[in-house]
Amino acid sequence: MALDQYREEEEEEGMSFLDHLEQLRWHLLRSVAAVLIFTVAAFLAKSIVFGKVILGPSRVDFITYQMLCRIAEALSTPVLCIDTLPFTIQSRQMTGQFSMHLTSSVVVGLIVSFPYLFWEVWKFISPGLYSKERQAARGAVFFVSLLFFTGAAFGYFILAPLSINFLSNYQLDPSILNEFDITSYVTTLTMLVLASAIMFQLPVVIYFLSMSGLVTAAMLRAYRRHAIVTILILAAVITPPDVISQILIAMPILVLYEAGIQIAKKLEKKRAKQELEENY
Repeated sequence: MALDQYREEEEEEGMSFLDHLEQLRWHLLRSVAAVLIFTVAAFLAKSIVFGKVILGPSRVDFITYQMLCRIAEALSTPVLCIDTLPFTIQSRQMTGQFSMHLTSSVVVGLIVSFPYLFWEVWKFISPGLYSKERQAARGAVFFVSLLFFTGAAFGYFILAPLSINFLSNYQLDPSILNEFDITSYVTTLTMLVLASAIMFQLPVVIYFLSMSGLVTAAMLRAYRRHAIVTILILAAVITPPDVISQILIAMPILVLYEAGIQIAKKLEKKRAKQELEENY
């Protein structure tokens, strides 16, 4: 095992700076190619990607609104049912629809190709890690991708519809109509989905920080109150100014923070066990 690690280190040391740059160039080229392929596919599938996915939360037949109406009927609580969205979407710029079609296609391409992008990043980084570090980080691509898509789904199916409902029903005066520009709508939807996907990476961040010894379970518990305040502030920044949306994004992040504490605790126990075995 030590011989294999020594050979790997010798091979890495034998690579010049230009060789590393060449490797990085090919990783970047393959990543860009993957994004372009999915972007073109999304651009060509306009009726599905834009007509159903992007504009889905703007219509009352969206699955989230339908589920809320079923829950409202089962609980005899009509207030939970969202059966109207009093707003229209307009394009006030000549290039508005085309630019948003292109932008949304790029965003979809990035989201769909994310597992491959992270895999390319991991392939470039992992040779520089020790064998124990690579073993400890085994399955990183799977778990990072799983949390990313879980966060994106949460943002799309939960956070975005409720935020859109709040903003479309908010009025300073009944005489003021809500007529949203397509740019504003797509930007808001994209921000909510991507922000949720990124924030759901918290357990992975804690795992790697704990593995490197930068944080401990005791430290995370000691700074729990500070973390709660920080999470609430971030939730207020990325969500519309309504309490429900802020709580909705803050709650799963707090749960993931607590999960991160348990992850750090298990890593510390595993590290202590390994050190004890090495000493004996």
